[in-house]
Amino acid sequence: MPAAAVIDTSKSPHAKLHPAPIDAWKVEDAFWTPRMERNRVVTIPSQWELLQRTGRLDNFRAAAGDPEFSVSGIYFNDSDVYKWLEAACWALLAGPDAELQANIEETIALIAGAQRADGYVNTWFSGERADQRWTNLDLHELYCAGHLIEAAIAHHRVTGRTALLEVARKFADHICAEFGSKRQADRPWADGHQEIELALVELSRETGDQRYAEQAAIFIEARGHRCLGRPYGRWGSEYHQDHVPLREMETLEGHAVRAMYYLSGGADVVLETGDAELQAALERLWEDTRIRKLYVSGALGARHEGEAFGDAYELPNARAYAETCAGIASMMFNQRMLALTGDGKYADLLEYTLYNAVLPGIGLDGEEYFYVNPLADRGEHRRQPWYDVACCPPNIARLLASLPGYAASTAGNAIWLHLYLSGTVTLPLENGRSVTLRINSRYPWEGEIDISVDTTGFFALNLRIPTWAFGAKLEIGDFAANVPIQVGGYATIEREWRAGDTIHLSFPMVVRRIVTHPAVVENEGRIALRRGPLLYCVEAADHPNTDVWQLTLADDEPVTPSWRRDVLGGVTVLTADALVPAPDPGWDRWLYRGLAETLARQTVYKHRILTAIPYFAWANREPGAMQVWLRRHGG
Repeated sequence: MPAAAVIDTSKSPHAKLHPAPIDAWKVEDAFWTPRMERNRVVTIPSQWELLQRTGRLDNFRAAAGDPEFSVSGIYFNDSDVYKWLEAACWALLAGPDAELQANIEETIALIAGAQRADGYVNTWFSGERADQRWTNLDLHELYCAGHLIEAAIAHHRVTGRTALLEVARKFADHICAEFGSKRQADRPWADGHQEIELALVELSRETGDQRYAEQAAIFIEARGHRCLGRPYGRWGSEYHQDHVPLREMETLEGHAVRAMYYLSGGADVVLETGDAELQAALERLWEDTRIRKLYVSGALGARHEGEAFGDAYELPNARAYAETCAGIASMMFNQRMLALTGDGKYADLLEYTLYNAVLPGIGLDGEEYFYVNPLADRGEHRRQPWYDVACCPPNIARLLASLPGYAASTAGNAIWLHLYLSGTVTLPLENGRSVTLRINSRYPWEGEIDISVDTTGFFALNLRIPTWAFGAKLEIGDFAANVPIQVGGYATIEREWRAGDTIHLSFPMVVRRIVTHPAVVENEGRIALRRGPLLYCVEAADHPNTDVWQLTLADDEPVTPSWRRDVLGGVTVLTADALVPAPDPGWDRWLYRGLAETLARQTVYKHRILTAIPYFAWANREPGAMQVWLRRHGG
């Protein structure tokens, strides 16, 4: 059975674009291929060992009744196993792997062995806790169920086998019986941590059973009435997005990851139903978040307290929460909105989030992770090989394993390229036709992209022009293409193609200085550096004997990009002549002093060579300070 993208809208009547199958790509990309391969041969195997070492797999043995084991850990640990399993299944697309296949089958057998006769699966609520099932939905029963369903869909698509899908369907049937419309009339409950909604819609697409999509819609509509069957805890109904129905929301509140899964599930429902009111709410929330609550890295979630969004323009740097899982959930939401609308703004944010809010979450070694992603640090924040709350590591693994599914879409007789991954892609069009393209570039380091068409026939090719790519050029063969080129949208070439036709796309990779809205007071008088889709930062490892928090860049100082093979495995760095204020002995005995006295003492600056690296690559060398927002000279 052919593999498909994480979200497969090919059966969704209201999808404008259909994500391409994951196995449509043979990725041969200097940037992504080593990362995806490292994910397969390092990250996924090492996580398997950690699942065993931390007792997460033993929990299923205990739930199956094996007296040698007992359930341990946290009540949502099953979800880590399911996310790993989904990642492992997508990774099988790279080719046969006997050890990985054996681990997958062992895991499936453990899950099936732990399933109760009525379809219920959750190791925490086994044994002496069995009578507590569905009594407090903030204990992630439905969240874990959602990840089990997604793993089952991945396994079915990659292998064609139904063992895990049957487990998932039986559990989904149990959920529909427990939380269907008849039960909701008496007990209007929804999940504590959103996830089940998008999983049920995808299960409906996979099986053709509309009941699952209907149940997802019930969960979406149940939320927002402050009457859900669980305690709110210290953060209140806003934390759970239960303070107001989704259709009426004006701004996102509460736990950032939950919110983005919620919106993803809402978008999935719209893809099935065409609900214009719900779509308008999703678009409104996307826009409000973009202009008031989005970090310059694309990350979401300002507060450690409740892992939550803050107020409008509340975007602290050193204390940013910016959870890796929130970045992944944002990518999922943007992919669904892209499928729904075909609007390039969603593809733009998807790509930017991938490079700058998700990729920092995994170290260059493929074995250490960030849960939290600050934008300034004094050298104390380091990646870890695992966490007690280990949601982020397997989430990154499944994202990387499924990445090609985010890169392209089809619609009727047209192809849409969103991410410029080098390699060969064969995409299905209408009437059973397919088109093969060969893509070659050094993106994101360079903006030159060559595309070769290996198929003869009439079809449209839509090429994304990023919002930052002012001055982009497009050539067909040796001639400029006579098509509109608008940043933030797609350049459309519709013609009769011949095998061997070539396209050259050129994006000027200009270094841009970014400033923040004045309401973000912490960034007043500061700039951030971006080049192409990458955000940059400065790190102590490149600036010995210099406090990088003090680095100051004049507005008219040239910033020069250069490829450095010797830095972090090979990256494009940015260099400039910067300034650092010399110590002022007048402050030695004071924390505060008068403005007049301060102005009377002229600041003395020393020159330093500033070297900025891509933000995703920070904290892969010796510990040291890091800063994204640089001081402006005179700013």
